[in-house]
Amino acid sequence: MKATIWHNNRCSNSRGALALLQEAGAEVEVINYLDAPPSEAELGQLLREMGMPARELLRSKEAAYAELGLAGQLDDDAALIKAMHQHPALINRPIVRTTKGTALCRPPEKVLALLD
Repeated sequence: MKATIWHNNRCSNSRGALALLQEAGAEVEVINYLDAPPSEAELGQLLREMGMPARELLRSKEAAYAELGLAGQLDDDAALIKAMHQHPALINRPIVRTTKGTALCRPPEKVLALLD
């Protein structure tokens, strides 16, 4: 099985999901999204695959959230996606994609539903 994980090694949820993928024997493509942020189009695609609005992927505790006034834009997916692309620390993690689907894997055990 192949899997892609948008990963932050400093995050315990992200490390946990990666470990579960590796334990399951998945061939994992690890994307350090802080160094290589997804494009706005890719973020939009991931959100569609997960069936969630942009606000559900947004980390509201990041400084950029307040600095950019995002609390007043929670219904504007395009603005939130642009902010997440420009400030990838705003993206909640880990996002995992397999042939079974795409999900925000918080807690990490959510990744189990994406495994064969």
